[in-house]
Amino acid sequence: MSRLQQVTVLGATGSVGLSTLDVIARHPDRYQVFALTGFTRLRELLALCVRHSPRFAVVPEAAAARNLQEDLRAAGLATQVLVGEAGLCQVSADADVDTVVAAIVGAAGLRPTLAAVDAGKKILLANKEALVMSGALFMQAVRKSGAVLLPLDSEHNAIFQCMPGDFARGLSQVGVRRILLTASGGPFRQTPSAELDHVSPDQACAHPNWSMGRKISVDSASMMNKGLELIEACWLFDARPDQVEVVIHPQSVIHSLVDYVDGSVLAQLGNPDMRTPIANALAWPERIDSGVAPLDLFAIARLDFEAPDEQRFPCLRLARQAAEAGNSAPAMLNAANEVAVAAFLERRIRFPQIASIIEDVLAREPVVAVNDLEAVFEADTKARALAGHWLDRNAG
Repeated sequence: MSRLQQVTVLGATGSVGLSTLDVIARHPDRYQVFALTGFTRLRELLALCVRHSPRFAVVPEAAAARNLQEDLRAAGLATQVLVGEAGLCQVSADADVDTVVAAIVGAAGLRPTLAAVDAGKKILLANKEALVMSGALFMQAVRKSGAVLLPLDSEHNAIFQCMPGDFARGLSQVGVRRILLTASGGPFRQTPSAELDHVSPDQACAHPNWSMGRKISVDSASMMNKGLELIEACWLFDARPDQVEVVIHPQSVIHSLVDYVDGSVLAQLGNPDMRTPIANALAWPERIDSGVAPLDLFAIARLDFEAPDEQRFPCLRLARQAAEAGNSAPAMLNAANEVAVAAFLERRIRFPQIASIIEDVLAREPVVAVNDLEAVFEADTKARALAGHWLDRNAG
Protein backbone atom coordinates (compact mmCIF):
# COMPACT_ATOMS: atom_id res chain seq x y z
CA MET A 1 0.00 0.00 0.00
CA SER A 2 1.67 3.21 -1.20
CA ARG A 3 0.24 5.53 1.47
CA LEU A 4 -2.15 5.60 4.40
CA GLN A 5 -5.80 5.96 3.41
CA GLN A 6 -7.12 9.30 4.65
CA VAL A 7 -10.48 8.97 6.43
CA THR A 8 -12.99 11.65 7.40
CA VAL A 9 -15.43 10.56 10.11
CA LEU A 10 -18.66 12.59 10.07
CA GLY A 11 -20.32 12.11 13.46
CA ALA A 12 -17.19 10.89 15.23
CA THR A 13 -18.60 11.04 18.77
CA GLY A 14 -21.61 8.80 18.02
CA SER A 15 -21.65 5.04 18.36
CA VAL A 16 -20.79 4.39 14.69
CA GLY A 17 -18.06 7.02 14.72
CA LEU A 18 -16.46 5.57 17.84
CA SER A 19 -16.62 2.03 16.43
CA THR A 20 -15.01 3.28 13.22
CA LEU A 21 -12.16 4.88 15.13
CA ASP A 22 -11.65 1.65 17.08
CA VAL A 23 -11.22 -0.27 13.82
CA ILE A 24 -8.94 2.39 12.35
CA ALA A 25 -6.75 2.33 15.47
CA ARG A 26 -6.23 -1.41 14.96
CA HIS A 27 -4.69 -0.77 11.54
CA PRO A 28 -2.26 2.17 11.78
CA ASP A 29 -0.42 0.75 8.75
CA ARG A 30 -3.53 1.26 6.59
CA TYR A 31 -5.55 4.25 7.79
CA GLN A 32 -5.04 7.78 9.06
CA VAL A 33 -7.75 10.06 10.43
CA PHE A 34 -8.06 13.18 8.25
CA ALA A 35 -11.00 14.90 9.97
CA LEU A 36 -13.38 14.36 12.89
CA THR A 37 -16.70 16.12 13.42
CA GLY A 38 -18.96 16.43 16.45
CA PHE A 39 -22.17 18.19 17.39
CA THR A 40 -22.81 18.34 21.14
CA ARG A 41 -20.19 16.06 22.74
CA LEU A 42 -17.34 18.51 22.28
CA ARG A 43 -15.28 17.31 25.25
CA GLU A 44 -15.36 13.85 23.73
CA LEU A 45 -14.38 15.34 20.36
CA LEU A 46 -11.38 17.00 21.99
CA ALA A 47 -10.29 13.66 23.49
CA LEU A 48 -10.63 11.97 20.09
CA CYS A 49 -8.55 14.70 18.47
CA VAL A 50 -5.84 14.23 21.08
CA ARG A 51 -5.80 10.51 20.37
CA HIS A 52 -6.02 10.55 16.56
CA SER A 53 -4.40 13.92 15.62
CA PRO A 54 -6.66 14.75 12.66
CA ARG A 55 -5.81 17.56 10.27
CA PHE A 56 -9.28 19.07 10.80
CA ALA A 57 -12.11 19.05 13.35
CA VAL A 58 -15.58 20.45 12.68
CA VAL A 59 -18.08 21.79 15.22
CA PRO A 60 -21.47 23.48 14.72
CA GLU A 61 -20.84 26.98 16.10
CA ALA A 62 -18.10 29.64 16.08
CA ALA A 63 -17.90 29.93 19.87
CA ALA A 64 -17.41 26.19 20.25
CA ALA A 65 -14.79 26.30 17.49
CA ARG A 66 -12.78 28.97 19.32
CA ASN A 67 -12.86 27.01 22.56
CA LEU A 68 -11.86 23.76 20.87
CA GLN A 69 -9.06 25.48 18.93
CA GLU A 70 -7.62 26.88 22.16
CA ASP A 71 -7.78 23.47 23.83
CA LEU A 72 -6.10 21.80 20.85
CA ARG A 73 -3.27 24.33 20.85
CA ALA A 74 -2.80 23.83 24.58
CA ALA A 75 -2.48 20.10 23.87
CA GLY A 76 0.20 20.81 21.27
CA LEU A 77 -1.93 19.77 18.28
CA ALA A 78 -1.97 21.48 14.88
CA THR A 79 -5.57 20.39 14.17
CA GLN A 80 -7.53 23.19 12.49
CA VAL A 81 -11.13 23.69 13.63
CA LEU A 82 -13.82 24.46 11.04
CA VAL A 83 -17.42 25.52 11.60
CA GLY A 84 -20.86 24.40 10.48
CA GLU A 85 -22.18 22.82 7.33
CA ALA A 86 -19.53 24.50 5.19
CA GLY A 87 -16.84 22.88 7.31
CA LEU A 88 -18.53 19.49 7.07
CA CYS A 89 -18.69 19.75 3.28
CA GLN A 90 -15.05 20.87 3.12
CA VAL A 91 -13.69 17.86 5.01
CA SER A 92 -15.96 15.54 3.01
CA ALA A 93 -14.74 16.77 -0.37
CA ASP A 94 -11.08 17.62 0.32
CA ALA A 95 -8.78 16.34 -2.42
CA ASP A 96 -6.62 14.46 0.12
CA VAL A 97 -9.54 12.43 1.50
CA ASP A 98 -10.01 8.85 0.31
CA THR A 99 -12.90 7.65 2.47
CA VAL A 100 -15.78 9.43 4.19
CA VAL A 101 -17.71 7.70 6.97
CA ALA A 102 -21.15 9.33 6.88
CA ALA A 103 -22.47 8.81 10.41
CA ILE A 104 -24.24 12.09 11.19
CA VAL A 105 -27.76 11.30 12.41
CA GLY A 106 -30.74 12.73 10.54
CA ALA A 107 -31.26 15.26 7.78
CA ALA A 108 -28.18 17.23 8.88
CA GLY A 109 -26.01 14.60 7.22
CA LEU A 110 -27.42 15.04 3.71
CA ARG A 111 -25.37 17.96 2.32
CA PRO A 112 -21.95 16.81 3.59
CA THR A 113 -22.62 13.27 2.39
CA LEU A 114 -23.58 14.59 -1.04
CA ALA A 115 -20.41 16.70 -1.03
CA ALA A 116 -18.43 13.47 -0.63
CA VAL A 117 -20.47 11.86 -3.41
CA ASP A 118 -19.91 14.78 -5.80
CA ALA A 119 -16.17 14.62 -5.07
CA GLY A 120 -16.12 10.93 -6.05
CA LYS A 121 -15.06 9.60 -2.65
CA LYS A 122 -15.49 6.16 -1.16
CA ILE A 123 -18.51 6.70 1.10
CA LEU A 124 -19.34 4.41 4.00
CA LEU A 125 -22.99 5.25 4.56
CA ALA A 126 -24.45 5.00 8.05
CA ASN A 127 -26.65 8.08 7.66
CA LYS A 128 -29.67 6.33 6.17
CA GLU A 129 -31.73 9.53 6.28
CA ALA A 130 -29.59 11.08 3.52
CA LEU A 131 -30.57 8.36 1.08
CA VAL A 132 -34.15 8.18 2.36
CA MET A 133 -34.63 11.90 1.77
CA SER A 134 -33.00 12.32 -1.61
CA GLY A 135 -33.26 8.80 -3.10
CA ALA A 136 -33.06 9.12 -6.87
CA LEU A 137 -31.04 12.36 -6.73
CA PHE A 138 -28.48 10.74 -4.42
CA MET A 139 -28.03 7.65 -6.61
CA GLN A 140 -27.83 9.75 -9.77
CA ALA A 141 -25.03 11.75 -8.16
CA VAL A 142 -23.20 8.52 -7.23
CA ARG A 143 -23.37 7.27 -10.81
CA LYS A 144 -22.33 10.64 -12.26
CA SER A 145 -19.29 11.11 -10.02
CA GLY A 146 -18.12 7.50 -9.92
CA ALA A 147 -18.18 7.52 -6.12
CA VAL A 148 -18.06 4.16 -4.34
CA LEU A 149 -21.06 3.76 -2.02
CA LEU A 150 -20.84 1.05 0.64
CA PRO A 151 -23.50 0.52 3.33
CA LEU A 152 -22.53 0.55 7.01
CA ASP A 153 -25.88 -0.38 8.54
CA SER A 154 -25.40 -3.98 9.66
CA GLU A 155 -28.46 -5.06 7.66
CA HIS A 156 -27.52 -3.38 4.40
CA ASN A 157 -23.92 -4.42 4.72
CA ALA A 158 -25.15 -8.00 5.20
CA ILE A 159 -27.29 -7.74 2.06
CA PHE A 160 -24.30 -6.31 0.18
CA GLN A 161 -22.17 -9.29 1.26
CA CYS A 162 -24.87 -11.76 0.16
CA MET A 163 -25.53 -10.16 -3.22
CA PRO A 164 -23.71 -11.18 -6.40
CA GLY A 165 -21.05 -8.72 -7.43
CA ASP A 166 -23.02 -7.55 -10.46
CA PHE A 167 -26.30 -6.86 -8.62
CA ALA A 168 -26.40 -3.37 -10.14
CA ARG A 169 -27.67 -5.02 -13.34
CA GLY A 170 -31.01 -5.51 -11.55
CA LEU A 171 -32.29 -8.09 -9.09
CA SER A 172 -34.18 -10.13 -11.69
CA GLN A 173 -31.12 -10.19 -13.93
CA VAL A 174 -28.95 -11.73 -11.21
CA GLY A 175 -31.54 -14.23 -9.97
CA VAL A 176 -32.56 -12.47 -6.75
CA ARG A 177 -36.20 -12.94 -5.74
CA ARG A 178 -36.34 -10.80 -2.59
CA ILE A 179 -34.39 -9.23 0.23
CA LEU A 180 -35.10 -10.35 3.79
CA LEU A 181 -34.36 -7.42 6.11
CA THR A 182 -33.99 -8.58 9.70
CA ALA A 183 -35.10 -6.60 12.76
CA SER A 184 -34.61 -7.34 16.44
CA GLY A 185 -38.08 -6.03 17.32
CA GLY A 186 -36.51 -3.64 19.84
CA PRO A 187 -37.32 -3.34 23.53
CA PHE A 188 -41.13 -3.41 23.04
CA ARG A 189 -41.44 -6.50 20.86
CA GLN A 190 -43.52 -8.31 23.47
CA THR A 191 -44.88 -5.33 25.40
CA PRO A 192 -48.71 -5.30 25.43
CA SER A 193 -49.93 -2.52 23.15
CA ALA A 194 -51.97 -0.98 25.96
CA GLU A 195 -48.78 -0.42 27.97
CA LEU A 196 -46.98 1.52 25.23
CA ASP A 197 -48.81 4.70 26.28
CA HIS A 198 -46.77 4.70 29.48
CA VAL A 199 -43.24 3.75 28.37
CA SER A 200 -40.46 6.24 29.06
CA PRO A 201 -37.66 7.50 26.80
CA ASP A 202 -35.16 5.54 28.88
CA GLN A 203 -37.14 2.34 28.31
CA ALA A 204 -37.31 3.04 24.57
CA CYS A 205 -33.56 3.59 24.46
CA ALA A 206 -32.76 0.32 26.27
CA HIS A 207 -32.15 -1.78 23.16
CA PRO A 208 -31.72 -5.48 23.98
CA ASN A 209 -28.82 -6.10 21.56
CA TRP A 210 -27.24 -2.90 20.27
CA SER A 211 -25.62 0.16 21.90
CA MET A 212 -26.81 3.18 19.91
CA GLY A 213 -27.62 6.87 20.22
CA ARG A 214 -30.96 7.93 21.68
CA LYS A 215 -32.63 8.98 18.43
CA ILE A 216 -31.84 5.77 16.57
CA SER A 217 -32.74 3.75 19.68
CA VAL A 218 -36.24 5.27 19.72
CA ASP A 219 -36.50 4.58 15.98
CA SER A 220 -35.63 0.97 16.70
CA ALA A 221 -38.27 0.79 19.44
CA SER A 222 -40.95 2.13 17.06
CA MET A 223 -39.52 0.14 14.12
CA MET A 224 -39.26 3.35 12.12
CA ASN A 225 -35.57 2.51 11.88
CA LYS A 226 -36.53 -0.61 9.95
CA GLY A 227 -38.93 1.39 7.82
CA LEU A 228 -36.15 3.83 6.90
CA GLU A 229 -33.88 0.86 6.19
CA LEU A 230 -36.53 -0.60 3.87
CA ILE A 231 -36.52 2.64 1.85
CA GLU A 232 -32.72 2.71 1.90
CA ALA A 233 -32.53 -0.89 0.68
CA CYS A 234 -34.75 -0.06 -2.29
CA TRP A 235 -32.28 2.61 -3.41
CA LEU A 236 -29.07 0.75 -2.60
CA PHE A 237 -30.10 -2.43 -4.38
CA ASP A 238 -32.57 -1.09 -6.97
CA ALA A 239 -35.43 -3.05 -5.40
CA ARG A 240 -39.16 -2.41 -5.32
CA PRO A 241 -40.76 -2.12 -1.86
CA ASP A 242 -42.57 -5.42 -2.42
CA GLN A 243 -39.19 -7.11 -2.93
CA VAL A 244 -38.07 -6.20 0.61
CA GLU A 245 -39.58 -8.23 3.45
CA VAL A 246 -39.00 -7.38 7.11
CA VAL A 247 -38.39 -10.35 9.42
CA ILE A 248 -38.24 -10.12 13.22
CA HIS A 249 -35.15 -11.95 14.46
CA PRO A 250 -34.69 -11.23 18.20
CA GLN A 251 -31.13 -12.56 18.52
CA SER A 252 -29.68 -10.10 15.95
CA VAL A 253 -27.23 -12.75 14.77
CA ILE A 254 -28.46 -13.04 11.18
CA HIS A 255 -28.12 -9.48 9.95
CA SER A 256 -30.10 -9.98 6.73
CA LEU A 257 -30.66 -12.49 3.94
CA VAL A 258 -31.00 -12.63 0.17
CA ASP A 259 -33.48 -15.07 -1.40
CA TYR A 260 -32.60 -16.37 -4.89
CA VAL A 261 -34.97 -17.73 -7.51
CA ASP A 262 -33.39 -21.20 -7.33
CA GLY A 263 -34.45 -21.54 -3.69
CA SER A 264 -31.08 -20.64 -2.18
CA VAL A 265 -31.13 -18.16 0.71
CA LEU A 266 -27.80 -16.58 1.64
CA ALA A 267 -27.42 -15.03 5.10
CA GLN A 268 -24.66 -13.06 6.79
CA LEU A 269 -24.18 -13.91 10.47
CA GLY A 270 -22.12 -12.29 13.18
CA ASN A 271 -22.16 -10.95 16.71
CA PRO A 272 -24.18 -7.71 17.04
CA ASP A 273 -21.20 -5.35 16.84
CA MET A 274 -20.96 -2.49 14.35
CA ARG A 275 -17.23 -3.00 13.96
CA THR A 276 -17.91 -5.97 11.67
CA PRO A 277 -19.70 -4.04 8.88
CA ILE A 278 -17.34 -1.09 9.40
CA ALA A 279 -14.25 -3.26 8.90
CA ASN A 280 -15.89 -4.92 5.89
CA ALA A 281 -16.62 -1.59 4.22
CA LEU A 282 -13.32 0.09 5.16
CA ALA A 283 -11.21 -2.69 3.64
CA TRP A 284 -13.54 -3.76 0.81
CA PRO A 285 -12.88 -5.78 -1.28
CA GLU A 286 -10.35 -7.14 1.23
CA ARG A 287 -10.96 -8.33 4.80
CA ILE A 288 -9.32 -7.03 7.98
CA ASP A 289 -9.57 -7.78 11.70
CA SER A 290 -12.39 -5.82 13.36
CA GLY A 291 -11.75 -6.74 16.98
CA VAL A 292 -15.10 -8.57 17.14
CA ALA A 293 -15.15 -11.94 18.91
CA PRO A 294 -15.86 -15.01 16.78
CA LEU A 295 -19.49 -16.09 16.64
CA ASP A 296 -20.22 -18.97 19.03
CA LEU A 297 -23.17 -20.84 17.53
CA PHE A 298 -23.21 -23.31 20.41
CA ALA A 299 -23.70 -20.51 22.91
CA ILE A 300 -26.48 -18.98 20.80
CA ALA A 301 -28.14 -22.39 20.39
CA ARG A 302 -31.25 -21.11 18.60
CA LEU A 303 -32.38 -18.56 16.03
CA ASP A 304 -35.99 -17.33 16.07
CA PHE A 305 -38.06 -15.54 13.43
CA GLU A 306 -41.50 -13.94 13.36
CA ALA A 307 -43.53 -11.58 11.22
CA PRO A 308 -43.70 -7.93 12.35
CA ASP A 309 -46.96 -6.75 13.89
CA GLU A 310 -47.88 -3.53 12.05
CA GLN A 311 -50.66 -2.85 14.55
CA ARG A 312 -48.04 -2.64 17.29
CA PHE A 313 -45.54 -0.92 14.99
CA PRO A 314 -47.52 1.43 12.70
CA CYS A 315 -44.33 3.30 11.78
CA LEU A 316 -43.28 0.33 9.68
CA ARG A 317 -46.55 0.51 7.74
CA LEU A 318 -46.17 4.25 7.23
CA ALA A 319 -42.61 3.83 5.95
CA ARG A 320 -43.66 1.16 3.45
CA GLN A 321 -46.45 3.43 2.21
CA ALA A 322 -43.94 6.27 1.79
CA ALA A 323 -41.60 3.96 -0.11
CA GLU A 324 -44.43 3.01 -2.46
CA ALA A 325 -45.47 6.65 -2.95
CA GLY A 326 -41.92 7.82 -3.59
CA ASN A 327 -41.13 11.40 -4.64
CA SER A 328 -41.42 13.71 -1.59
CA ALA A 329 -43.09 11.17 0.71
CA PRO A 330 -39.92 9.63 2.23
CA ALA A 331 -38.46 13.08 2.99
CA MET A 332 -41.70 14.10 4.73
CA LEU A 333 -41.80 10.80 6.63
CA ASN A 334 -38.25 11.31 7.87
CA ALA A 335 -38.77 14.94 8.86
CA ALA A 336 -41.99 14.24 10.76
CA ASN A 337 -40.31 11.35 12.53
CA GLU A 338 -37.34 13.48 13.61
CA VAL A 339 -39.67 16.07 15.13
CA ALA A 340 -41.80 13.40 16.80
CA VAL A 341 -38.85 11.50 18.27
CA ALA A 342 -37.36 14.72 19.65
CA ALA A 343 -40.70 15.54 21.30
CA PHE A 344 -40.90 12.05 22.81
CA LEU A 345 -37.36 12.30 24.18
CA GLU A 346 -38.36 15.65 25.73
CA ARG A 347 -41.40 13.88 27.28
CA ARG A 348 -43.82 16.15 25.42
CA ILE A 349 -45.70 13.24 23.82
CA ARG A 350 -46.38 9.58 24.52
CA PHE A 351 -44.63 6.84 22.56
CA PRO A 352 -47.62 5.87 20.32
CA GLN A 353 -48.02 9.52 19.34
CA ILE A 354 -44.81 9.33 17.31
CA ALA A 355 -46.76 7.41 14.67
CA SER A 356 -49.77 9.70 15.10
CA ILE A 357 -47.71 12.75 14.19
CA ILE A 358 -46.17 11.09 11.14
CA GLU A 359 -49.51 9.82 9.86
CA ASP A 360 -51.10 13.25 10.31
CA VAL A 361 -48.28 14.98 8.39
CA LEU A 362 -48.41 12.52 5.51
CA ALA A 363 -52.20 12.91 5.28
CA ARG A 364 -52.06 16.72 5.21
CA GLU A 365 -49.30 17.32 2.66
CA PRO A 366 -49.64 16.01 -0.93
CA VAL A 367 -46.78 14.04 -2.45
CA VAL A 368 -44.96 16.06 -5.12
CA ALA A 369 -42.17 15.33 -7.57
CA VAL A 370 -38.62 15.90 -6.31
CA ASN A 371 -36.34 17.03 -9.12
CA ASP A 372 -33.61 18.81 -7.20
CA LEU A 373 -32.16 19.12 -3.72
CA GLU A 374 -34.11 22.28 -2.96
CA ALA A 375 -37.36 20.37 -3.47
CA VAL A 376 -36.13 17.79 -0.94
CA PHE A 377 -35.48 20.46 1.67
CA GLU A 378 -38.78 22.17 0.90
CA ALA A 379 -40.62 18.90 1.63
CA ASP A 380 -38.52 18.50 4.78
CA THR A 381 -39.37 22.03 5.96
CA LYS A 382 -43.09 21.67 5.28
CA ALA A 383 -43.26 18.35 7.14
CA ARG A 384 -41.42 19.78 10.16
CA ALA A 385 -43.83 22.72 10.26
CA LEU A 386 -46.85 20.42 10.11
CA ALA A 387 -45.41 18.24 12.85
CA GLY A 388 -44.85 21.36 14.92
CA HIS A 389 -48.48 22.40 14.41
CA TRP A 390 -49.58 18.93 15.62
CA LEU A 391 -47.49 19.41 18.74
CA ASP A 392 -48.98 22.85 19.32
CA ARG A 393 -52.46 21.37 19.18
CA ASN A 394 -51.92 18.13 21.03
CA ALA A 395 -48.68 17.93 23.03
CA GLY A 396 -49.14 17.55 26.75
